[in-house]
Amino acid sequence: MSPARYLTGITTTGTPHLGNYVGAIRPSVQASRRPGTENFYFLADYHALIKCDEPERIQRSTMEIAACWLAAGLDPDQVFFYRQSDIPEVTELTWMLTCVTGKGILNRAHAYKAQVDRNTAASVDVDTDVTAGLFMYPVLMAADILLYKAHKIPVGRDQIQHIEMARDMAQSFNHLYGEHLVLPEAAIDESVATLPGLDGRKMSKSYDNTIALFGAREQVKKQIFSIVTDSRAPGEPKDVEGSSLFQIYQAFASEEETAGLRRAYAEGIAWGDAKQLLFERIDREIGPMRERYQHLVAHPSELEDILQAGAAKARGRATPLMAELRHAVGLRNLGAQAGAAKKAKAKTAGPSFKQYREADGRFYFKLVDAQGRVLLQSKGFASPKEAGECVARLKATPESLDAGQFESLDGAGMAEVQAALRELTATGN
Repeated sequence: MSPARYLTGITTTGTPHLGNYVGAIRPSVQASRRPGTENFYFLADYHALIKCDEPERIQRSTMEIAACWLAAGLDPDQVFFYRQSDIPEVTELTWMLTCVTGKGILNRAHAYKAQVDRNTAASVDVDTDVTAGLFMYPVLMAADILLYKAHKIPVGRDQIQHIEMARDMAQSFNHLYGEHLVLPEAAIDESVATLPGLDGRKMSKSYDNTIALFGAREQVKKQIFSIVTDSRAPGEPKDVEGSSLFQIYQAFASEEETAGLRRAYAEGIAWGDAKQLLFERIDREIGPMRERYQHLVAHPSELEDILQAGAAKARGRATPLMAELRHAVGLRNLGAQAGAAKKAKAKTAGPSFKQYREADGRFYFKLVDAQGRVLLQSKGFASPKEAGECVARLKATPESLDAGQFESLDGAGMAEVQAALRELTATGN
């Protein structure tokens, strides 16, 4: 059997902190060692340009993120580890996908809609601060995924929509030009930990409440000792529930160590002693990696060599696929004689329903035509059962369609939507 291909991108706009390590870096490095898989990790510096216009920051972030992943144990000889901008095929595929993607699909992208909502609330033009890069972000992300025929994309629930959009784009391309692209699936890991920060909120650079991943030992110790705790004195029992200090410790400790700290809380351990235990436990895991990180940052040419080797390895996959796609769409050598018989296209597809869950926790469905154009977009349902029942009713009785209950996209009218529903009913799909 061919290996399952996993792909993960890391945007290069900041320096990883302890929360990034626990939530993304550590589990991804562990996953890279699974047998029967191929794993792609890339530094998404093209994506960084969408939200950052500071060249030095992007360069510095690229270096620090690459060093963090390697120091944490990612083996570039065993995975595909590369910088997005070193792969020219990704922008070429972005354009091809742009040409088969309806604007209506991109209108629904979370980031774009959020900016439009902010502008509407501020009573300014809806397109204020909306760049073409922001609007086209889902297409670039789809190209990142489809270029390597990735099967699984580890993402949080807020990113599921982008994977669904990548599937839509792949389906549209395949319908027009034949079965060339693999339809990816989102891989949601519900067990991934989210660390609280120094003030109890989610650890985030936005809140300035982070603990440095590879900061100097004394810097890390100072940050840990600034974690907010309550006013209970030494000797007073303390609650583990809601304790940021305990939650961070638990993310690093074994079950036995966690049980030990739980007992210490009940026995009234002093906050200073608990923070010292946390520092020592984190340093035991992170300390050995720090030397490797500091060496790589001090020798950026070594990092560059690793990334260039990774790019060559990744292009070994990307270049042949793009040659195949260029031929498929008609970008061909004019000196080559056209085949006597035109290669048959993929089996003609018809309209279909797609059901999915959005980041708001509600369930939706859409009706798309053979080209992937969205004809009908539902409103949110509280459960997948309710959404499924509505789909079943529409299939059984297309004339029951009530336009007031749905949001039509891409200019599809009632007649076109009902015709698609009747086609679905006739074919039994």
